[in-house]
Amino acid sequence: MGNVGKYAFIGGVVIAIAMAFVSVPSGALILAVLGLIVGFMNITDDESQGFLLAAIALMLTASSIGGLPEVGAMLASIAANLAGFVAPAALVVALKSLLEKGRD
Repeated sequence: MGNVGKYAFIGGVVIAIAMAFVSVPSGALILAVLGLIVGFMNITDDESQGFLLAAIALMLTASSIGGLPEVGAMLASIAANLAGFVAPAALVVALKSLLEKGRD
């Protein structure tokens, strides 16, 4: 069961990149479900702060990278897909962190 989160992460990244080149039916839903799995199973309490910081940086980058000439559209598509994968995981990790802090 421990490898499920690892494989969900790898699969999510691969699918997010592939979706920039080919249309994947229900791709956004697949990425969201994989992101939820990663958030629940793959990110520990010790990793949550770094993960949330990286998730914020990725989501901000995804919204501004499209202006680069020549490669901007492709990079923007990849970044947007990765953000769609990371956002559900970030939501889960943030909620877990808030609940943990509320218990203290």
